[in-house]
Amino acid sequence: MDLTTILIQLVAGAVGGNAAGLLNKAKSLGPLLNTVLGIIGGVGGGQLLGGPVAGMLGGNATAGNATSAAVIGAILPLVVGMFKKPAA
Repeated sequence: MDLTTILIQLVAGAVGGNAAGLLNKAKSLGPLLNTVLGIIGGVGGGQLLGGPVAGMLGGNATAGNATSAAVIGAILPLVVGMFKKPAA
């Protein structure tokens, strides 16, 4: 785990979180919270799933980290958004 890998996971997670917020505006938590949750999910997802996803992508570790970070970074805000109370 090096600094480049973590930076890739941070950016990919933030992009994934904001993309999820744009795709599901009804459950979006706002840009700031989508970004924070995307970053958390991105780093966690990149650490847990980066290796297996890289194996599926032909051994490319950078692509595996970015892909898994973006996907988990998008899923976490959506899951948290499901628990959001509807607007009055």
